[in-house]
Amino acid sequence: MNIKRNILLNPGPATTTDTVKAAQLVPDICPRERAFGDLMRQLGTDLLRVVHADAADWTTVLFCGSGTICMDACVSSLVPADKKLLIVNNGAYSARAAAMARAYAVPHIDLTFPIDGLPDLVAVERTLNEHPDIAAVYTTHQETGTGILNPVREIGALAHAHGAVMIADTISTYAMIPFSADEMNIDVCMSSAQKGIQGMTGLSFVLAKKAVLTAAKAYPVRSYYTNLIMQYEGFEETGEMRFTPPVQTVYAAKRALMEYFVEGEEKKWARHTRVANAIHEGLAQLGLSEAIPREIQSGLVVAVKYPSADFDFLRVHDYCYERGYTIYPGKMQTASTFRLCALGAIDAADIHGFFRVFEEALKA
Repeated sequence: MNIKRNILLNPGPATTTDTVKAAQLVPDICPRERAFGDLMRQLGTDLLRVVHADAADWTTVLFCGSGTICMDACVSSLVPADKKLLIVNNGAYSARAAAMARAYAVPHIDLTFPIDGLPDLVAVERTLNEHPDIAAVYTTHQETGTGILNPVREIGALAHAHGAVMIADTISTYAMIPFSADEMNIDVCMSSAQKGIQGMTGLSFVLAKKAVLTAAKAYPVRSYYTNLIMQYEGFEETGEMRFTPPVQTVYAAKRALMEYFVEGEEKKWARHTRVANAIHEGLAQLGLSEAIPREIQSGLVVAVKYPSADFDFLRVHDYCYERGYTIYPGKMQTASTFRLCALGAIDAADIHGFFRVFEEALKA
């Protein structure tokens, strides 16, 4: 395919391969056909393999939409009427989950920590001790606004010790940072096709233990379109999504997932690490400062401080964009930042090319 290749350094959608793009060019098919249902069922099984989840105990629930639809489904569907959700919040995406809880009137505790550091596990445990009615704990694996990698394994252990379900927003780490859901003490996690598997926008998925979904059948229905249990049971009964799925995007996801398994999780993570290291090196050579200490970064997103008070992000962005490179604004209220991300089908050479253009932009 003769398609211009852009290097996207935003946190998704990511740069895709031409073969994933081409996978969308398929004969038209009604999504109610059995063949398409079989394709989605196999896709769901393969998505479990990414986090080493046993299909006997786990299932995949597909949604049409961005990753936020999965957050919405989990927040609105997994809390009993007489219990609470604990949100461990140290960034913009956990704050989004708290906003959803408020919108649905889900009883919750928004346990907020500074945006530039890790959550305090002592405070998390104290909150669980003080509120025995907490039924589920929610946090974000990587706070994509800052690039901080949160201690999900430790938070999940605390949740389980108090009889609570652990929900992890893994939208921006799934299929990038290798992990086993069970070993990470996760009961429910989520992502979307345009992130780690390097597919196209429009398809997202919740991975959940079947026992959690069975229990949630008795919980209030707070949303019709994004109800996790209705979506799960609807597909189990009919082999179809309740509402029209993004057909071509599903084919692209199938191809992207095949390419993921061919590359292998360790080699893919090594590639992302090369990209992140090239970002760190390029910033250091230009004398630019990172907003988050390296030791708590995920290795996927770097928040960069503005080099000066008069730094014009939009002009620099436009200069880079016109030359095939995309940079992204920051999400820190405490500092003026932009982000460079190690997602997608890119490697270190692409970062070297970016910094040549970026340096030109700063001079221009």
